Amino acid sequence: MGSSTLDLIYGRSPQRITQVLATLVIALGPLATGLGKGYSSPALVSMQDSATLNNTMEGMGFIIDQEQGSWVASLSLLGAFFGGIPGGMAMKFGRQKVILAVALPFSLCWMLTVFANSVYMVYASSFLCGVCSAVIALVSPVYISEIAHPEIRGCLCSLAKLAGHVGMLLSFIVGGYVNWRQLAMIAAIAPAVLFVAVWAIPETPSYLLYISKDEEAEASYAWFNPGEDVSQEMQAMKENIKAIKDENSMSCFKEWRQDLARPILITCGLMIFQKFSGANAFNFYAVPILSEAFVGINPYNAAVVVGLLQIVAGMVSSVLIDIVGRLPLLVVSNFLMSAALAGFGTFMYIAGTYGVVGFWDWIPLSCALIFQIAFAIGISPISWLYIGELFPLKHRGLGAIANSVSYACSFVSVKTFVDFKQALGLHGSFWLYSGISVIGLIFTIAFVPETKGKDLHERQRKYTPQEKYTQIDEREIENKLIP
Repeated sequence: MGSSTLDLIYGRSPQRITQVLATLVIALGPLATGLGKGYSSPALVSMQDSATLNNTMEGMGFIIDQEQGSWVASLSLLGAFFGGIPGGMAMKFGRQKVILAVALPFSLCWMLTVFANSVYMVYASSFLCGVCSAVIALVSPVYISEIAHPEIRGCLCSLAKLAGHVGMLLSFIVGGYVNWRQLAMIAAIAPAVLFVAVWAIPETPSYLLYISKDEEAEASYAWFNPGEDVSQEMQAMKENIKAIKDENSMSCFKEWRQDLARPILITCGLMIFQKFSGANAFNFYAVPILSEAFVGINPYNAAVVVGLLQIVAGMVSSVLIDIVGRLPLLVVSNFLMSAALAGFGTFMYIAGTYGVVGFWDWIPLSCALIFQIAFAIGISPISWLYIGELFPLKHRGLGAIANSVSYACSFVSVKTFVDFKQALGLHGSFWLYSGISVIGLIFTIAFVPETKGKDLHERQRKYTPQEKYTQIDEREIENKLIP
């Protein structure tokens, strides 16, 4: 009889507690990236406030305009784009070592914002924090996947992703009470704690085996799985790693085949529509946007409500994905987003033309909540899920293309929001985002397949010619991800 997740963690298998503790340590990384993601929303208001200038240290005060604010918000995403590839290469030195190497500089980069005396120092800090965030975001799920028992891996990986949402929510909450320098100092705490805490956990067993440190690998496996027979599992891991070493590790990049074009186009297309849907820009400019939309509601409190509902929606999505399926959630997500974005834009147009009273604040708030919940339930998590499900295991490295497209589109969407707003007005910008969501809906219906209940073999046969198909049982290498 199979064990439930709670049984595995707390009941019949108490040895999983060490895996949970290690995951909580690593989750400090996504928490730090979430703090950075939510930073610009409250910080930009503070940076543009003359009262903040008067309360800052002598010789260090400055205020920024909207154009400079767009660079502050977007440069972290540009940094993430450039940090993704080095982060992937750096993993050959070990997951734990990479996290240690990045965590302390990540904290110090935030301190550059704390003591900034010009906007250019904030630019540099934002870019460098983005580079560090990309490395953390890449290494953290790999570490957790390699140390987690297969039956609780999904739960532990979801915990790390949830930490990112919690970090963004904390920025929204704290940002309503402190200025941008103080918020940057708080954001610096998470990576600093991560740097200290990571010393308490070992490197992953599979990586240690991959670099032929068998004794250290056995000690690591015993730490993560106390009370279990080490020898049998270690032998199986050695055989799997030997088989993977025998393959050409670069074959997925050299073997560019026409049958891989479809999963590449689908995953990249989903990333483009996800990032240009407006939800991404909203997260970085939530407080300034809501300040224009509301008359009687505190925009900081509204941003906190939005962030909290994103967390709840993400938890609901993790349940619905395997019950309802990927495609229905994508369709509903795009439909609700396009309708809510259009509704938000229409309200802003009417408010700007005729004027409204505070009684009508519930309309833009409802629209904002609907498109953020729809985004968190559907297109946001499923776009990333398809990277692992559409590509055959042998060629899954090509999913890095979609990852790079995601960072590039994130930068462009956040940077151009101010330009769209100036050219089209806030209402026109949201109408534009609504139109993009409609196109995304058409793209989803026309090209995106349903992958619910389909195993790796079935997907490989669909996208790979039979004569080139090599049967790989994903279960044979579970928990053994390597560079």
